[in-house]
Amino acid sequence: MPTKFLITRAYSVQLDKEDPLAEFRKEFLFPGPPAAKAYFCGHSLGLQPKRTKELMLHELADWEKWGVEGHWKAANPWLHYHQSFAKPLSVLAGAYPDEVVAMNSLTTNLHFMLASFYRPAGKKIKIITEAWNFPSDRFALESLVKLYGYDPKKVIIELKPGKKNTALTTEEICASIQKNKDSLALVVLSGVNYYSGQAFDMERISQATHLAGAFVGFDLAHAIGNIPLHLHDWKVDFAVWCSYKYLNGGPGAVGGAFVHQKHGHDKTTPRMAGWWGHDHNTRFNLEGTYKPLSGAAGFQVSNAPVFNMIGLKASLDIFMQAGLTAINKKRTTMFNYMVFLIHALCTEDQKKAFSIQMITPVTQQQHGSMLSIRVEKNKGKQLFDLLSKQGFMLDWREPDVIRIAPVPLYNKYQEIYSFVLELSKHAVLVRL
Repeated sequence: MPTKFLITRAYSVQLDKEDPLAEFRKEFLFPGPPAAKAYFCGHSLGLQPKRTKELMLHELADWEKWGVEGHWKAANPWLHYHQSFAKPLSVLAGAYPDEVVAMNSLTTNLHFMLASFYRPAGKKIKIITEAWNFPSDRFALESLVKLYGYDPKKVIIELKPGKKNTALTTEEICASIQKNKDSLALVVLSGVNYYSGQAFDMERISQATHLAGAFVGFDLAHAIGNIPLHLHDWKVDFAVWCSYKYLNGGPGAVGGAFVHQKHGHDKTTPRMAGWWGHDHNTRFNLEGTYKPLSGAAGFQVSNAPVFNMIGLKASLDIFMQAGLTAINKKRTTMFNYMVFLIHALCTEDQKKAFSIQMITPVTQQQHGSMLSIRVEKNKGKQLFDLLSKQGFMLDWREPDVIRIAPVPLYNKYQEIYSFVLELSKHAVLVRL
């Protein structure tokens, strides 16, 4: 794909013709009336893979046929169902298969990981996070420190960008880690921020955190299936994610977790325990002594929710067929194409009612698929409603941001062109 683009519709048609991932669009079901122009909400809820229904019916048939014996006689025995997710999730996470597990939901997994990796001792009791982290993460952190009897306002350090920036720099994050090293116990950040779309430098943050003698974990809700990850090599201690955004697992789909081998293979690592994390060879012996499985699987507590994992299984099969190299290449090209068109078309015009800013960093390593646009003068919801009525399924976040995410597996370049063309009729880009 070229790095310089043309402004014509014909050019967007040509990009689609040359797209090696074009065939995967037919693997998904698209919502809305026939007049709907584009679905740009993969960062909120991914589309349904067509094969999900077939897989669901297959498991329902096995339940009907086998009853309880389906745990070992089903075509995909439920006793070991979760194990088939390890390989594809490890590819997406940049990890070894024994470092990842599909289980629970995101915030549940975050609580589990916090129980293992928040180990306050002496003066080292503080936690660093970003000020505009997703509220559920902040609620989890606040409830955790309260359980230890601490005041969240004194223990949790919320990082805010410098006055001239709309995004936190890696330097600001690492400087805070260094500044608080004597009192720091844990760093918990997003891989990609849900609001701004900024991707953090997880490798450098991990290095800085470990030099400070603390643990580091990431919420990858907006990162996994979206940006390249190398969690093992980056020496991240833990990570958690959901599967209903870029992973297309369906609403409320099973979540996931990563635990680095240095912790997962250490059976003395503290954890919340349950029978499904126990040695599977003796799991049903009802022994009194807990023997955790090696790796991330040893952090499970309950058996796999098979029917809640089927959508994810369908989607992961598509990811593996498409290949991450092609997906990442198209993601980068689509984002750059959208930014190029906004700069080229959303030009000054006194008749335009809206002024917009792009708050997502556009530097190669600092974003994923999602572009966040801030609308000035409290007119954001008005612009969002206008674009929605034109058939574009976007996402609104209070108080003033519209989020747009072209997804490589099912969005087209023509859709990006149509969206920006419509946007340009109403909005002018204001430089930050």
